[in-house]
Amino acid sequence: MQLLSQDKIDAVRVTSPEGIRPAAEALHRIAMDCGMRVAPAHDIADKRTPVDADGKMLATEVFGWGDEERVWWRNSRIALDSPLTTACRFEGQPFWANAQGFRTREPNAYLASIDIGNFEVRAMTRAAIGVPVHLPFGQIGAVSFNPLDREKTDLSEEFAIYSDAFGLYARTFIATYVQVMGRTQALPPETRLSKREVECLRWAAIGKTDLEISMIMSRSRATVRFHIHNAATKLNAVNRSQTVFKAAQLGYISLQN
Repeated sequence: MQLLSQDKIDAVRVTSPEGIRPAAEALHRIAMDCGMRVAPAHDIADKRTPVDADGKMLATEVFGWGDEERVWWRNSRIALDSPLTTACRFEGQPFWANAQGFRTREPNAYLASIDIGNFEVRAMTRAAIGVPVHLPFGQIGAVSFNPLDREKTDLSEEFAIYSDAFGLYARTFIATYVQVMGRTQALPPETRLSKREVECLRWAAIGKTDLEISMIMSRSRATVRFHIHNAATKLNAVNRSQTVFKAAQLGYISLQN
């Protein structure tokens, strides 16, 4: 089997919403041929996972994760608590991990400081090859390749053979998925934040609470919450921090002190 080829790279490349599912199926076949199963995340800060053009979740529809395993993306704390997603914040190249720690081709002291206690519960796997996908505007995606043999804990051989290819395929799939879905889910051009919404976010960006902002602006606390909630809705943000981040991306506020 030829693990790395241009045909396979093209097969996992997403070029349109309709092409998402075929690309995911190609990635699935590659992983399965290597005794692995894929768990994709296009944004570790987002509770949602990749979907096809019809909105169907690829994890169940393509990658074969069953009902008893769905908890891995329903766990809202996984981005903060899983050692695998934590590692993706500090590493740009493929790695593999188990309860004994992280292994990379090049040493990374940051990974050694990550808490791996209760690894199997927090990572929801006994071992995995992880591929961080660092995208524009600070977005981080991640793809883990999990052994079909759930009892397997040593992936040193698989990592040596497959990691470079897994890295290329995972990055191609996630990066092009985000690009295509960004075109279909972009903020509508008529979306504009109001003066009050921007003012509230500017204070929130430097750490002010709703109560403090209300005192600064001589408005009620409820009014401040109303403006920040409206801004979050307009920016399709899932929480306060993402609202501030997206507002900064669009040039409404600066995150510089």
